[in-house]
Amino acid sequence: MSLSEITKPSRGHPSPMMFVSLGLGAVIAIALITVVSVLTGGKVTNSNAPPKAALDGTRIASFSTSGLNGGLQRAPWSSGHPSVLVFFASWCGPCQGEIPKLAKYVTTHSEGNVEVVGIDAGDQRGAALAFTKKDHVTFRVAFDPNDTITAGLFKFAALPETVFLNAKGVVQGVHVGAIGVTQFAAGIKSLES
Repeated sequence: MSLSEITKPSRGHPSPMMFVSLGLGAVIAIALITVVSVLTGGKVTNSNAPPKAALDGTRIASFSTSGLNGGLQRAPWSSGHPSVLVFFASWCGPCQGEIPKLAKYVTTHSEGNVEVVGIDAGDQRGAALAFTKKDHVTFRVAFDPNDTITAGLFKFAALPETVFLNAKGVVQGVHVGAIGVTQFAAGIKSLES
């Protein structure tokens, strides 16, 4: 068999060289994916969301907004209280698992001087009220239907998020995604000292 017969496709059959080219292309693609994965730490992140550490140490401006149950909700640090802000929404799947656990923790434990405030983001009032009632949420909840606080002030692009702030409104920590009760309790304890 001559070289021209090997590289020349026969009628209806791809040439062996085509398979070599495809195989080489696949090897190069896998190598590039591996390099990118190693360089990015092997994680895929939302490029619109600020890195977790980007907010650490940042002083957050005080805010006032309507409360989910009416009235006006102010940032706890505007009156000198360390605080935990829990960003959530009724439509958020991970929030549906997180909020009942946090609500139960808050009703069964003392937070001392630390105030826990929920920020219901990008939600409909009726859905938010039903969600917080079903999950027995007793902490204050600010209503942020247009994401003024969530996306505007904190630059969050996804939910849930939890932010720990000292009495002066300086971010001490940010937990991206649903937070467990142990981490939540540890965050509160660190603000009490």
